[in-house]
Amino acid sequence: MDSLKKVQQIAQSYYSRKDVQKAIFEFCQNRETIPRYNMEAFGKRPDMLDYPSDVFNYTKKGATSFHCSEELWQDPLKISTDMTLEQYCEIRSGWDFLIDIDSKYLDYSKIAARLIIDFLKHNGVNNVGIKFSGSKGFHLIIPWKAFPKMVTETETKNMFPEWPRLIAAYINESIADKLTEKILSISDSEKLEERGDMFEVIYNPTGEQAQVQKISRYVCRNCRTEVLKTLNKQPKKTLRCHVCNYDMDKKEEREIYFAVSNEDNSQKNPNNFIRKKTAKNLIDSVDIILVASRHLFRAPYSLHEKTALASIVLEPEEIENFNPLNAHHLKVIVKDFMPDCEEGEARELLLHALDWARRENKDIEKKKKFTGQSIDVKNLTIKEEMFPDCIKKILQGIKQDGRKRALFVLLAFFKSLEFPQDYIDEKIEEWNKKNYQPLKTGYIKSQESWFGKNKILPPNCDKPFYKSIGIRCTCQGVKNPINYTIREAMRAKGKTNKTSKTGKTGKFSNPGKFKKDIKNTKT
Repeated sequence: MDSLKKVQQIAQSYYSRKDVQKAIFEFCQNRETIPRYNMEAFGKRPDMLDYPSDVFNYTKKGATSFHCSEELWQDPLKISTDMTLEQYCEIRSGWDFLIDIDSKYLDYSKIAARLIIDFLKHNGVNNVGIKFSGSKGFHLIIPWKAFPKMVTETETKNMFPEWPRLIAAYINESIADKLTEKILSISDSEKLEERGDMFEVIYNPTGEQAQVQKISRYVCRNCRTEVLKTLNKQPKKTLRCHVCNYDMDKKEEREIYFAVSNEDNSQKNPNNFIRKKTAKNLIDSVDIILVASRHLFRAPYSLHEKTALASIVLEPEEIENFNPLNAHHLKVIVKDFMPDCEEGEARELLLHALDWARRENKDIEKKKKFTGQSIDVKNLTIKEEMFPDCIKKILQGIKQDGRKRALFVLLAFFKSLEFPQDYIDEKIEEWNKKNYQPLKTGYIKSQESWFGKNKILPPNCDKPFYKSIGIRCTCQGVKNPINYTIREAMRAKGKTNKTSKTGKTGKFSNPGKFKKDIKNTKT
């Protein structure tokens, strides 16, 4: 029987149990709690459970599972996407630290769970809640009660998700070698090596995992001009030669490694990359992605749609011999997922994680701020003084109608130049405060998300777009604000005295070719 149909059939019978309703309800107190309907859709947000019977009432409407937040709220119904970070902090009363162990294989998850529990005990945390995820992993929880409410002069409740992320990274880093050793000891090394699961490439100077990029060499069929291209996927159309406009053929493709923190220099020093034996590709022992604002996880005793198994609570000694069949809905015995911890017992763990973050130069501030005076983009150094007059005027704030159109211009401008996200976030936040009336945070986030998936240039300077928001665009000698900034950056670098064969000054005279030209220049 299909698992989804099976869950639908057993859901009403299973969730009608009073002990299951009570277990879900009591754990979800002061949490944002949302029903899910057959893996197709979640319920409205924000939402919460008012009574244990709400669990069964949602089930009668088609709910098959329940998901709740790591964050604890004074009133979950007051949450709004329009809130600022400060407003979230005002209504947040705390957070639990949740560890999500996920793997292709349950045996690997068991190893990771055991190592993490031992590591936590070594750091003074003796009381940890454990539950089966419902599939091939486990959830471990350290209650809010276990954490200090203040560290120096910082309120711990306001440092979500920053501090939980640091703790997760600290745990992950600390158990990595032992995890690899134990997984490889029970695995077929030859098969793992064939699949490429045994190794990762490390940039030795920083220890970070290297990124891979494919470089293709194209040759023109007519004039034999050669071009190197970095393409993440095969282009839909045949590449044309920029000299004679003939078709180009791909002659060679190779992979290069680079470090995100030092992309340009790392590519010039391939000897800095080493292959390291690891089990990282086999298991995400600590899922940092789960540590995110308003992220939801499966509530204890909620069913899993893919397996029709329940997310049951376990004791530490039950992990090694755990069999997923024990999570069958007819075998469920209800226990409390939240451990009876001591006040502040996770203080040592938090302080060790913060010390580790400082040593490793990790981000420990509540919000990352851009502090540089200039931005290096594709071998060019761009300063704000190089922005065109229209962008500078928009950044001074919109005093009349046109905020959304101005936001469109700014995001298109910043994203086209591939500015770092922390810079964009800071500039947009500063700009929004200067407007005659700030835009809602939810709208700005939705626009940033759209621009993250869609690349588009800002409107050309001769378009009435700018005039409609009270801005006069005076970018002299160029068609687009992007061209103006690139021209100024090129002048600063001493490369604008060259004239192309077409008679146009500057390599970036065509805004539509900006990204392509930048990559060619870099190569």
